[in-house]
Amino acid sequence: MAELPPGIRLITLFTRDQWYRALTFVLTFMLYASFHLSRKPISIVKGELHKHCNTPQVVEHNTYKEYAIQIQPVKKIANESRCGWEPFDKSNYKQLLGALDYSFLCAYAVGMYLSGIIGERLPIRYYLTGGMFASGLFTAMFGFGYFYNIHSLWFYIVAQMANGLVQTTGWPSVVTCIGNWFGKGRRGLIMGLWNSHTSVGNILGSLIAGYWVSTSWGLSFVVPGVIIASMGIVCFLFLIEHPRDANCTSSSSSNSKSYMNGPDRYTIQKPELSAKKTSLSWDPEKHCLLPDNEKCNKSLNHNNGGCEETENRKSAISFSGALRIPGVVEFSLCLLFAKLVSYTFLFWLPLYITNVEHIDAKRAGDLSTLFDVGGIFGGILAGIISDRLKKRATTCGMMLLIAAPTLYLFSAISKMGFEATIVMLLISGALVNGPYALITTAVSADLGTHKSLKGNAKALSTVTAIIDGTGSVGAALGPLLAGLLSPSGWNNVFYMLMIADACALLFLLRLIRNELRCSLDRTLFKEH
Repeated sequence: MAELPPGIRLITLFTRDQWYRALTFVLTFMLYASFHLSRKPISIVKGELHKHCNTPQVVEHNTYKEYAIQIQPVKKIANESRCGWEPFDKSNYKQLLGALDYSFLCAYAVGMYLSGIIGERLPIRYYLTGGMFASGLFTAMFGFGYFYNIHSLWFYIVAQMANGLVQTTGWPSVVTCIGNWFGKGRRGLIMGLWNSHTSVGNILGSLIAGYWVSTSWGLSFVVPGVIIASMGIVCFLFLIEHPRDANCTSSSSSNSKSYMNGPDRYTIQKPELSAKKTSLSWDPEKHCLLPDNEKCNKSLNHNNGGCEETENRKSAISFSGALRIPGVVEFSLCLLFAKLVSYTFLFWLPLYITNVEHIDAKRAGDLSTLFDVGGIFGGILAGIISDRLKKRATTCGMMLLIAAPTLYLFSAISKMGFEATIVMLLISGALVNGPYALITTAVSADLGTHKSLKGNAKALSTVTAIIDGTGSVGAALGPLLAGLLSPSGWNNVFYMLMIADACALLFLLRLIRNELRCSLDRTLFKEH
């Protein structure tokens, strides 16, 4: 008998379930990377919408001659001034650019609360596909303002608001899919790797937008719009919402182990523990998250007030029911301030680099991608540490505690040259995005599949939307505050970011205390 080719051996090495999980992991990674790819262009184009021009010092001093030449418009079209694109060529340009960010993020925050509730009641594949098509349209709409020579501020604000609303379809949908397919065993590591789609999307968006920003900035929006719409087609063709849709088993199943090879399938059922043994077993979710006076895992579904519910009768959880899940409120408020910091960097970092380093918009956009590179490592590191320690809140708290003084160092050291800026971008990106990535992925999935839900998988989208929606309120406030504070000096912006990190840590203190007390109690439990 001839030996099987290496490629076929590789295919048969993994089960059908594992191939489906790999497909879901890669597909949802690509889908949400395209969402962030379409959000990034506005931060790159800001340096082109308003240019630092025609100041006497720039022309007279030799040290700035090269910079003065670089910022001259590549081509002159109607109503384009020497200082950029009308109406952003005025002296109050920072407030106008901040209004664009605020329009997008405010609409995103409001829409997110609705998106999770709607997403649980519609097929995710259709819901996500429609959202990606609409997002591609409104992303490209902003770029059409360049080609059709539109100079109305309201046109760009409406485009941003509409895009913010439709982009809320993305996050609850992909987190629900990935949560359905992957259990809690190594959720921190898996989702830390998976959440790097945020940084990958930002990097690709920066590079794509930067390619056209100095020549035809409208394409910096049109091309990402075409990309996300194309990924919507891929979503429609290949996305599988739940393992049961493909007759697969969920890796979160704890009572049985299934084996599948082609059409043959059999299941080994694990023996059920007795009530006495179950009560003696250590369940971190019950001991560390649920209040001490709870005697049973209450169903938080608004349709059932008891402790037992059959699988067939479970329906989507109510908004108030999701809020009663232990830890949801604390992590939501923590994310509000953590996302404030992250999105301030997302929308204002290229402009900050342009002002401090005196380089053009394209080079500033390329340099800003290092912040997202650091964010990839930060998200993975946070996932690994939280898996090892079994303490999500403590892991976030440690990174937030270190991030605040690091931001102060960034504001001081980044003015010393390229080398210092590169190092601080990597470090700051890891510390800022680490807690943000952990809360929006592993923590959201943990709480959305909490023991108190009695296995109700329909709660995951609502819980994710509540946590990320609250965080999006901070994401809206951060760029707005940066636009208001930056005219008085960039140092004030960094002080605001440090205070936000301190507030994020403050809201986690109770959960951190519970986790540490839980660890101590578990140690004493084992000793006795």
